[in-house]
Amino acid sequence: MPKTTKKESIASKLAKKSPMKTAAVIPGTEGHQPVSAFENAMIQFDEAAKVLKLSSSQIAVIKQPRRITEVQLPVRMDDGSIETFTAYRVQHNIARGPAKGGVRFHQNVSLDEVKALAFWMTYKCAVADIPMGGGKGGVIVDPSRLSVSELERLSRRYFAELVDLFGPDRDVPAPDVNTTSQIMAWFMDTYSMHHRNHVPGVVTGKPLELGGSAGRVMATSRGLLFATRRAVARKSEKLPGMTVAVQGFGNVGSYSATLLQDDGCKVVAISDVNGAFHNPNGIDAHKALAYSTKNRGLKGFDLTGMAKKMKNALDILELDVDILCPCALELQITGKNAQKVKARYICEGANGPLDHTADKILDKKGSFIIPDILCNSGGVIVSYLEWVQNNMGYYWTEERVNSDLERFMNKAFDAVYDTMKVHKCSMRVAAFAVSIQRVSQASELRGLYA
Repeated sequence: MPKTTKKESIASKLAKKSPMKTAAVIPGTEGHQPVSAFENAMIQFDEAAKVLKLSSSQIAVIKQPRRITEVQLPVRMDDGSIETFTAYRVQHNIARGPAKGGVRFHQNVSLDEVKALAFWMTYKCAVADIPMGGGKGGVIVDPSRLSVSELERLSRRYFAELVDLFGPDRDVPAPDVNTTSQIMAWFMDTYSMHHRNHVPGVVTGKPLELGGSAGRVMATSRGLLFATRRAVARKSEKLPGMTVAVQGFGNVGSYSATLLQDDGCKVVAISDVNGAFHNPNGIDAHKALAYSTKNRGLKGFDLTGMAKKMKNALDILELDVDILCPCALELQITGKNAQKVKARYICEGANGPLDHTADKILDKKGSFIIPDILCNSGGVIVSYLEWVQNNMGYYWTEERVNSDLERFMNKAFDAVYDTMKVHKCSMRVAAFAVSIQRVSQASELRGLYA
């Protein structure tokens, strides 16, 4: 795709009002994964289904995606040429409610990845016990190469092409990697124009001025904090004084670092696309976030004197810390490096950061893993709360939203932890067991429409 003639990219135009959720792809981690994200998701499902002793008929209804849509999006560029972008929307399961899941704009988006993410969304909603199913979308594009107007045309084209799939009672998208509240506003406006109505509940993660929810920006990170608090308490320990390493310093990772620090932890390492930075005496996460926001990343962070750059970015995963938060992309910890991971608690801010082999190795080593569908479900919980507020036209304070989020997270964690004890299995298997049982029961109660 030819570079736009605009000098200023969409990143610099929209960053101040609506920071992008950027994919923290650490150099050197690409392509080392032994299985695909969707294959890994299917392995996770099978392990939990075995524990639950599901029949083949039960599995057939809830395992595979119900609908996969692929479209080609022609978009007129600023220079008058037309570029075509491949886009996807996958609805995995809607037995418990309308599909829910983000849309990511990234050059490495693939159908396999979107299928896996939709699968995880089904069971993330179920483990949190919110009445929604799983969906996910993506466009193969590097948005940093688009002008503001090109990005708007691409966003509107995506929603217009798939408008029959979406709706507040059908499929409710949200922000994901490289998408923003501004893009959600364009989505909502496109849908509303097609339906000649004001429909804020068709997407979540919107600007506050258009029906967004207070507390949404930090929801995933705050949910991670609540889950970590619960895990540490269940192990009869306390958070203050624990050391933390955070891989990925985008929206989820940066806010997770600041929240954990505010709870008394010592953040000793952080990383993003520019590498990993370490200071055994502690890094001020708030200053690091301010630096990253100002400089569009952590490039040059080692020159500030707050931390030293690590020779190998992947080494952040192997630091001797109490808590490791992988908040980058899928399959970062695999059978190749899991044996070197020393963290006692692994809090998955990203979707699918561990493969099934790493799970086995770390469980055997005694690491306490808070699985992604539980640990990072804060985002979808507050998205659900936004959808509820949109549908009733009444909006809550941030304190009310955060209180509800904590209640949902604690209830979900306790259900998973108790299931782990009953079945003597890992936390991941327990999380899927809880959620699969809920989805399976809903499917059986609804029956099959002949």
